[in-house]
Amino acid sequence: MYKRILVATDGSALSEQAVVAAIDLAMLTGAELVSVTVAHLQPYGYFEGSMVLGQREIEANQRQVEMNAQHLVDAVKAKALGRGVKSAQAIVMTSNQVAEALITTAKNQQCDLIVMASHGRRSLARLLMGSETLHVLTHSHIPVLVLR
Repeated sequence: MYKRILVATDGSALSEQAVVAAIDLAMLTGAELVSVTVAHLQPYGYFEGSMVLGQREIEANQRQVEMNAQHLVDAVKAKALGRGVKSAQAIVMTSNQVAEALITTAKNQQCDLIVMASHGRRSLARLLMGSETLHVLTHSHIPVLVLR
């Protein structure tokens, strides 16, 4: 059925449910698991007129974000291997385009299913920013399993 399953995680409780479901599905189908998180690029300054961060501070902040992201996907990989998944990978993508990074990773890793949580943004934030899950659903050529 499935050979490689990509699971997107951000460490939230809802994405942890998606991780558990993806691990269960990988065990059921004998698939490999690719766990992915997207580390956001850190801004130079937060708003016009703010103090601009120095290059060292920016690099240190980015390293910290990427290190935290790597710990997150490494934990998913360890959990999957501990539960008996035959093969698991942990990938950190660095981008501010979360949905596109997930779609690209799924394509590059030759995954045949993307598992992710719905992120119930509400009100004005949803209208202005949209939903990463919705973007993946509407732009991916790979099947997407969304968990609520």
